[in-house]
Amino acid sequence: MKKVNLLTAAVSAALLSTSALAVDFNGYMRAGTGISGSDGGDVSFMKNGVGRLGNENDNYSEFGFAQDLKTGEQTWRLESMIASGANGANGWEDGDFNVAQFAVKAKGVLAFDRDATLWAGKTYYQRKDIHITDFYFLNTSGTGGGIENISLGNQKLSLALIQDGEDSNGAGYIADARLANIGLWSDATLEVALAYNFSTENENGKYDGDNGLLATGIIHQNMSNGFNQTVVQVGTAGYGVQMANLWGAGTYYDRSGNQNDGLGYRILNWGVMNFGDSWEMGHQLAYLAGSDLGSNKHDSSQYSVVVRPMYKWNDTMRTVFEAGYNAGEVDDVDFGGAKLTIAQAWAMGDSFWARPEIRVYGSYLMDLENDSFGEVTDGNGNITGAGSDNDFVVGIQVEAWW
Repeated sequence: MKKVNLLTAAVSAALLSTSALAVDFNGYMRAGTGISGSDGGDVSFMKNGVGRLGNENDNYSEFGFAQDLKTGEQTWRLESMIASGANGANGWEDGDFNVAQFAVKAKGVLAFDRDATLWAGKTYYQRKDIHITDFYFLNTSGTGGGIENISLGNQKLSLALIQDGEDSNGAGYIADARLANIGLWSDATLEVALAYNFSTENENGKYDGDNGLLATGIIHQNMSNGFNQTVVQVGTAGYGVQMANLWGAGTYYDRSGNQNDGLGYRILNWGVMNFGDSWEMGHQLAYLAGSDLGSNKHDSSQYSVVVRPMYKWNDTMRTVFEAGYNAGEVDDVDFGGAKLTIAQAWAMGDSFWARPEIRVYGSYLMDLENDSFGEVTDGNGNITGAGSDNDFVVGIQVEAWW
């Protein structure tokens, strides 16, 4: 009995201790359902190019737990995160689960710079995204290690080595270097990033794909009514085809050899601005192009325009509009799509970024080159019935981060 009491006291003391209460619960989630005219259920169509509002057909969640452990002037931060995706069609379903983050980040341990952070593990590494299109234009996340925020005057240098795939031919890696907070003109800074993707070989051989270099420059302009970013990126080999598409950067790196001659670039502009007390708007402008891509050495080019204005009725209720257009040519084949969405939403605050947000929406989707909505296919995926060139979707969705 005495042993049981001692155990109970120990558990209670642990649960009530300062360190236990300091656990940081963070994450992201979106979930909802919709009804479409041609496809029946939820629809997602070119969302990176025409906008994500009222244009997502999945449930997605990230559950993160972190804790800061302090000793003297040092802070050791333990970070973990589980991510899961599913189509949301049933109340109980098997989803894809992934340990998205599991890392330790130590600040104050390096004698030459107490403000720098030494880290190792698996992490979302300084990701850069445009929220309204869910477009991660720079994302070299993965398992590795490095040092972040080394002071070089007012600038901050970060260096990392991250693994990027492995199979019977060897392993791929990313050497990532970034220099941030480079002062320009008033309220403007520049960040530059270089990612070098290379591979090793083993006794079974080596990859046929060449190493690739991705160079990124980001100009961030703060304004009295918001902010604006201009991004210029150039990529070679496996990064070339990524730059020519709205896939992000850090997606699958093609080491087959098909992309060895590829060169791609893109120019992005995005930001969020408010216009008076009642209106706020986010936008994406993008031009992407590439040459000598794939095994047939084709060229491609495309552009994207997305705007999301929001009218605030009060501190909680808002009406959100989104219009998007994405078109281009890949290997002499034209493509194009457009979307119009209106959503009535309620959020915890009146800012553009206020979440959680519950929204009821209607979206009109247009495929401008193909009749892709409502196509009838057989068991082998072959199209057996014509589709429509447009679709209308109504639905309800929640989005939150914390």
